[in-house]
Amino acid sequence: MISNAVLETLEGYVPRENIRLGEPMSRHTTFRIGGEADCFVEIENMEQLIQVKRYLQMIEMPWLALGNGSNLLVSDRGYEGVVLHVGPRMQQIQVQGNRMVVQAGALMAQVAKTACEQGLTGMEFASGIPGTMGGGVIMNAGAYDGEISQVVTQVKVVDRDGNVLELDNATMEFGYRTSAIKHQPFTVVEVTLQLAPGEREAIQSRMEELAAKRREKQPLEYPSAGSTFKRPEGYYAGELIMKSGLRGFQIGGARVSDKHCGFIINTGKATCEDVRDLIAHVQERVKACFGVELETEVIYIE
Repeated sequence: MISNAVLETLEGYVPRENIRLGEPMSRHTTFRIGGEADCFVEIENMEQLIQVKRYLQMIEMPWLALGNGSNLLVSDRGYEGVVLHVGPRMQQIQVQGNRMVVQAGALMAQVAKTACEQGLTGMEFASGIPGTMGGGVIMNAGAYDGEISQVVTQVKVVDRDGNVLELDNATMEFGYRTSAIKHQPFTVVEVTLQLAPGEREAIQSRMEELAAKRREKQPLEYPSAGSTFKRPEGYYAGELIMKSGLRGFQIGGARVSDKHCGFIINTGKATCEDVRDLIAHVQERVKACFGVELETEVIYIE
């Protein structure tokens, strides 16, 4: 629970209408799963984020930075602490020649669209990824042979004490679905991208091609967190799951997608526990059948 004293202090940093108590996290994840957060704060700018994080650090209050919630599985019990939503109120996109300076709350799909409109190539792969730029750089989001690491030159973050740090591409130590800041108490506020001039028609054509592939192969009609498992070296997770006989396997409201076995979907009323139980079952079956340990891409929050 959030005390009146904490709430009053937060109101000194952020407008009261930006603060909600007992906010269902199911409204803020693409899985549409998750109990209530004690306190949910819409962040409008970097200064608000700095002040709030300094205060939360001082009182030792747990906090969670949230973008579009596209890679999260939140506990049915919710989150005991403060959720800092870096989302629609921080989505400005600036184009400076071949560079784009993007606030962390901007959706990657919108950044890709803007790049196309400006005749800039390099972000086509991200046109169908539902996450924000902040989450994208943390996870080194990628698809169809493209990754955020290929175009990022600088990432501006706020650390747990409210200090602003600027990290270059090398410092980010990007890897497969990871980065140096993935397990750090940093909140991304701005990302600088270096793109290249291209023909708008060709860029648009490529984006449409990738969109068609997604519609054909991915269960976009159901809530999910995208690919549930990382690609194991030398294999494809979806193929291993299918060959293990788990296509369409269901626990509660959570189901292995019939269209793409690498996706676990919410058929309508799935709980967090349904998804966790199904993930564990899939991992056990694949390990038993092929000796391969599947690692999740989805991040569990409790």
